Amino acid sequence: MGCCTGRCTLIFLCTLQLLAALERQIFDFLGYQWAPILGNFLHIIIVILGLFGTIQYRPKYIVVYSVWTALWVAWNVFIICFYLEVGGLSKDTDFMTFNISMHRSWWREHGPGCVRMEVPAPATRSLDDHSYISVTGCIVGFQYLEVIHSSYQILLALIGFVYACYVISVFTEEEDSFDFIGGLDSYTYHHHSPLKASPVQLKPVYLSK
Repeated sequence: MGCCTGRCTLIFLCTLQLLAALERQIFDFLGYQWAPILGNFLHIIIVILGLFGTIQYRPKYIVVYSVWTALWVAWNVFIICFYLEVGGLSKDTDFMTFNISMHRSWWREHGPGCVRMEVPAPATRSLDDHSYISVTGCIVGFQYLEVIHSSYQILLALIGFVYACYVISVFTEEEDSFDFIGGLDSYTYHHHSPLKASPVQLKPVYLSK
């Protein structure tokens, strides 16, 4: 089978998702955001699995990919709510770092136009505490940059889910059609291949001397 429109589109979408996930993983590593790092890692694995299933005509792999896209959308919706502080969530908590460190999003100090200055901290506090780092001049708040990243991930995931369902239906129909043709050929072979017995009976011939 050639590269149908749905299949080619899904391959393209998976490639975009891989690039977007790798870009996001780099900045999450720079910000020591361990929860997003773990999520990005799982996302990359599942997208590769979906890409392999699409190229190799493996519907089961695409089903796994489609289920994961739903979970991925839910995770990114949570991240958006986290950074916009919806429902009592606070972007200043250490949830994203699993309370291992006090780091925040990398974009908080390195966003467009941001100027980072260290402010002397009291002796009882560590200089690693980001509450004593002054950041000014940011054109866009770091929380909005994180929301933009998550929104882009949601958009790709939703489109990927739609095309994954379409490709699964196409593969399933082709498998059913192939099985029907194979079954018909088998039926024809078993019921029509045996030769009918000839009505002419063979009799022994005696030669006279």
